[in-house]
Amino acid sequence: MENPNNTPLTIYEKLVIAFVALLIIIGDISAFINVHWYENAYAEEDGFIEWLTVLPLLMATVTAISYLIKLPSKRSWLFFTSILTIALFSFFAAGEEISWGQRIFHIQSSEYFKEHNAQGETNLHNLVVDGEKVNKIIFSQLLSVLIGIYLILLPLLYQKNTAVKRFIDWAGVPVPRLYQIMMAGGVFLLTAICPSGKAPEMLEFGICFTFLLIVAFPYNRNVFRKEQVNDEMIE
Repeated sequence: MENPNNTPLTIYEKLVIAFVALLIIIGDISAFINVHWYENAYAEEDGFIEWLTVLPLLMATVTAISYLIKLPSKRSWLFFTSILTIALFSFFAAGEEISWGQRIFHIQSSEYFKEHNAQGETNLHNLVVDGEKVNKIIFSQLLSVLIGIYLILLPLLYQKNTAVKRFIDWAGVPVPRLYQIMMAGGVFLLTAICPSGKAPEMLEFGICFTFLLIVAFPYNRNVFRKEQVNDEMIE
């Protein structure tokens, strides 16, 4: 069987990698040269980088929906649930990133969000609970652990354990390819050297594009093809 890690990258994958690397490097350089411009133009709220973060999330939503349209009748119930979860999570993350269009349409926050949201916006990730931002507790700490497990432990188990491989394929979980794992590592390293407190904006941007590539071009890509069906994948 051909190793997907050895499969040549498509032009789309190459362009995404180059695009992400270029913009993060530009961000790093600009933060060192003119941190004011970086924070108030390049990585500002509703700015260039934030809108580019929304793009891969919406594309991942569309990709997952396309799987739902093509595959559910020939896959397990858990496969359908996993892909639906990816679609909903991606759409939710995109909405949260732009506060559900609040600033775009000039919608005022309710009194609850004005009082409990760190930025007074209508979103969940900036809510403050017992003095701690939800973003720090869940979207940073917990999500970082889950990302580590997903990018490192899952691919190893998938390739080494037949039972795990069968379950992951049956459950419809996209498995990261080696270059996608390396891309995520590169994003973390490049954003870690940024001297600005808004470096996380670039980190989100890079990780979201990495997530899109994993959803669209996973290691177990054959599982997400309409013609690839076997008894293990049917409920």
